[in-house]
Amino acid sequence: MEQLQAVIQPPALRAVPGATRTKLKVERVSFYYERFKALQDISLEIPERRVTALIGPSGCGKSTLLRIFNRMYDLVPGSRAEGRVILDEATDIVTTHDLLGLRRRVGMVFQRPSPFPMSIYDNVAFAPRLLGWPRRRVEETVERSLRDAALWDEVKDRLKSPGVALSGGQQQRMSIARCLAVNPEVILMDEPASALDPVATLKIEDLMSRLAERYTIVVVTHNMQQAGRVADYTAFMLMDPVQRFGELVEFGPTVELFNRPRDQRTEDYITGRFG
Repeated sequence: MEQLQAVIQPPALRAVPGATRTKLKVERVSFYYERFKALQDISLEIPERRVTALIGPSGCGKSTLLRIFNRMYDLVPGSRAEGRVILDEATDIVTTHDLLGLRRRVGMVFQRPSPFPMSIYDNVAFAPRLLGWPRRRVEETVERSLRDAALWDEVKDRLKSPGVALSGGQQQRMSIARCLAVNPEVILMDEPASALDPVATLKIEDLMSRLAERYTIVVVTHNMQQAGRVADYTAFMLMDPVQRFGELVEFGPTVELFNRPRDQRTEDYITGRFG
């Protein structure tokens, strides 16, 4: 245990600031790519307005689980989920037919920035325009979203410039602003800083912490120090060595999981003994 505490010092970890209700309740979820089982019986409760990190070695199903939360897997032929994912104690994400409504409530930010080949303004205004919002509302939404993504002061004088001309970190924050533009309740982030330099990474981490005051955030990360810095709760996943499906090993407040893990496999992973 001394070795574990030497890897992640307690001051680096976010404390959980009080109780909160469950935003996403995952009940015995398994997932298949045709006949291949990628996930087995995942159950956990993701709290509202907190940052929850999914950690574990490559191939254990972290990104697959993340994509279940807004049904991104529908784009992959032959894929299917079993079990239930309940949003706000009402909507079962696995069976809902209202995918447009679901994806307005549960947004996604991908690993690499994905600017559209258009101006900064048009990138953020894209979805509100598709939804038919009036011009004034679109203008207000663009400014609000860029402010919330900590990008407004850097781009307010060049909103008509191409989004692809921004730096990598700015592009990622523009992608976050584009997600925020439709007023989501949950933001899914799949390794949002893995392609960025350390300075840009810290800006994204600071942004996640501030956004969690209003949004529920679920982030996949391979960087355990990052999970320690930004996550209130952490889920550790592994691939079963025999069956080759991903499973949940341990889930709880980040401080407890990193410093007082209940499962030996969690301690072995955090201290670098495997993975």
